[in-house]
Amino acid sequence: MLETSARLLHLLSLLQLRREWTGAALAERMTVTERTVRRDISKLRTLGYPISASPGLAGGYQLGSGAQLPPLLLDDDEALAVALGLAAVATGPVSGIGEASVRALAKLEQVLPGRLRPKFSALRQSVSVLGGNAASVDPQTLTALSGAIAEQRVVAFRYTAAGASAGRRLVEPYKLVSTGRRWYLAAWDLERQDWRTFRMDRCQSIPAVRERFFPRPLPAKDMAAYVQDSITRFPYRYDVVLRLALPLAELRDRIPPEVAALEDDGPGSTILRGGWDSLDLPLMHLARLGLEFEILAPAELRERARSAAALLARAADAPPSAESGKGGRPSH
Repeated sequence: MLETSARLLHLLSLLQLRREWTGAALAERMTVTERTVRRDISKLRTLGYPISASPGLAGGYQLGSGAQLPPLLLDDDEALAVALGLAAVATGPVSGIGEASVRALAKLEQVLPGRLRPKFSALRQSVSVLGGNAASVDPQTLTALSGAIAEQRVVAFRYTAAGASAGRRLVEPYKLVSTGRRWYLAAWDLERQDWRTFRMDRCQSIPAVRERFFPRPLPAKDMAAYVQDSITRFPYRYDVVLRLALPLAELRDRIPPEVAALEDDGPGSTILRGGWDSLDLPLMHLARLGLEFEILAPAELRERARSAAALLARAADAPPSAESGKGGRPSH
């Protein structure tokens, strides 16, 4: 009986690990026969776990959603990760999720093994999350997209692009990326026949799941870096490259990832890559931050910096006029 119970728990953990398993793959992982797998699947169903089976060579077993949430099997590291994630998400950019995360965290803390409580308490006290001007997203939007990505299904949703009215988008979703303040979706737009990046706070409806799609070759190996490039460089007139006289660790909190991409350039310096439609904007932004920097590209930015510096120098060196500082209103 003990061996059977342990095998059922092992089977349940495998079903929670991956979306779909064939009977042969489960049997191989558990070192049992496929007949034993079928019997154990039947036992889990009698315990209330909604496990579906699809026929054919491409078919397999799936752990579905039921009327009640079944128990989850988490190892120590997973339990700590979930607890810390719930604590952080309370101030994250997902609307309406803070209260739910607090309730879930209270339930998880109640069942945490005693050996994990001191470690979790120490981790929680050493981590702080500052709320900012994050753009809120409906959590159902993220869960719907996450499921569609895992199942490789087309989704349809209403979307409002910058400076445009809401319209319908039909896409193949590939990657959800969070910058800490915003959520983005990297997807293949079926109507425009091109890769697009969507800001999820501009999504006007819960994505509706459609037919399956066959995955396309990705536009980049690192899709998170691809999304960052698409929101910080490609849509803009000027591609700006600067060398900042500060190490990367000191700049991450001062320059958000949706403004520019940062990369380490050795001790004491960092390369910034970003896009702007105006050459004045990066100069004003960096002047406000008070950073020493070197302009690497484009050449037009160096010319703009020289003319701006000359203008400011003339203003600083010009003596005040005789009329300056006098009060009163002009006469009419």
